[in-house]
Amino acid sequence: MKSKILILAAVVLLVVSCGTQKTASVATTEPVPVYETTKAVALTPELAEGKNLYENSCARCHKLYEANKFTQEEWKPILSRMQKKAKLDDTQMVSISNYINSQL
Repeated sequence: MKSKILILAAVVLLVVSCGTQKTASVATTEPVPVYETTKAVALTPELAEGKNLYENSCARCHKLYEANKFTQEEWKPILSRMQKKAKLDDTQMVSISNYINSQL
């Protein structure tokens, strides 16, 4: 009985090890981050700071939205609400707002 179990285990192991393996294909192109827009604007140091704050403060909790997803008027309450959650001061929010508005 013991030899039958050992033979059966060896056969199962052989069958499993000879099975075909499928490899996952890997995409060769890198995805473009959501927050990058097609509008090319030269970033001043202030706008670069706003971009940095937007990317680092906002992306901690959720995905980044393209600036043109909302109008300037729609961004105002969103940024106001998020300022409290992200614990950003008024100067930082002005910088983020200026960056977003420059991308519209």
